[in-house]
Amino acid sequence: MPEVRLVGPNGEQVGIVRVEDALRLAEEADLDLVEVAPDARPPVCKLMDFGKFKYEAAQKARDARRNQANTVLKEIRFRLKIDPHDYATKKGHVERFLKAGDKVKVMIMFRGREQSRPEMGMRLLQRLAEEIAELGTVESSPRLDGRNMTMVIAPTKRKVEAMQEQRKVRAERQAEREQAPRHGRAERQAGQDQRADETPEAAEATREVIESVEVVENQAPAPVAAAPAETAPAESAAPKAPAAPRAAKAPAAPRAAAPRAAAAKPAAAKAPKESDATEAAGTGTPATPKPAAAPRPAAPKPKAAPAAPRSSSATGSPKPGPRA
Repeated sequence: MPEVRLVGPNGEQVGIVRVEDALRLAEEADLDLVEVAPDARPPVCKLMDFGKFKYEAAQKARDARRNQANTVLKEIRFRLKIDPHDYATKKGHVERFLKAGDKVKVMIMFRGREQSRPEMGMRLLQRLAEEIAELGTVESSPRLDGRNMTMVIAPTKRKVEAMQEQRKVRAERQAEREQAPRHGRAERQAGQDQRADETPEAAEATREVIESVEVVENQAPAPVAAAPAETAPAESAAPKAPAAPRAAKAPAAPRAAAPRAAAAKPAAAKAPKESDATEAAGTGTPATPKPAAAPRPAAPKPKAAPAAPRSSSATGSPKPGPRA
């Protein structure tokens, strides 16, 4: 029968027992039987809560990753003729990197004839190192590398300490945001407690004041309705005179239609003018047609004169005949 060396849940040694006994003990304790040393003779098993064991292992691994110090080398570049505002901006970046616990590599790039003045780059780097002496120290002094001059600055705080400070600041800000609404609730609760702690005499006085105010409001006189306007008895007694009927309009006389002339028109006769028809309609007499005009005889056309012979030139000389 296989046997195992059993370890209790608190680390105590139970001894070498059979596998069936170890499983029975684990079932009675509502725990798991986990083999921790399979290569040992006999194998070592432990009674534990396997789910809790895995959770604690994951938490430890996460804490180890969080506290792991991964120092990063940041790089920032300057020009020899840098503007004061640009210098202040880049110096702010260097300070931010050093506060986070990272190293900073500062580089100055020379162009053209600036390579003949390396002392100016040296003075610029020394000025930067003096201004940020509280946050970092010079790890690598300035040295010329081709057309560039470099310097490495190391932070005074370790990476782990900087990360812990950042987490602490974030936790304080979170606590302040959560505490802000609680202050309001605490003040309201304090007001309610104060009203609850009032003496019976003060509560009775407050109640009497409220009742007196209600009585005054109930005894207020009701608004008087406006009296109806009095009317004169003479006007009410005298009946109104009936309105005179309107006179009916006389019917309009029908217009007399002018008789039209029914005389037949001759073939060559012209139609009467509109003015004559208008005058006849105004007088009421039929219009007299005008006599037709007699046709005029056609005048004989004159005979054309014989055409003159054409001249060959503008002078009018006759055209020469054929040669004999």
